[in-house]
Amino acid sequence: MHFEEVDAGDYRIYAGAIERPRAFGYVAAVVVVRLRGSIPRQETFRNESLAGGYGWPTPSEALRFAINAGRDVVMCGPKSMN
Repeated sequence: MHFEEVDAGDYRIYAGAIERPRAFGYVAAVVVVRLRGSIPRQETFRNESLAGGYGWPTPSEALRFAINAGRDVVMCGPKSMN
């Protein structure tokens, strides 16, 4: 499993690339947490199988996709991922 963290304003994006045990590639996963502001730390969004579980050929591609998905949530809200 590969991880990367990115700060985006009041949020932290936790991205993961999870190796698929019986299939080709890596699944992209993301968790977005609000760190600052008037409310306590709070998970805003989680998806452990982005893009319907598509198998990205490399961990870096899966991480890039997960980070971009997290940025979409920060900029547009969780409804942007539905």
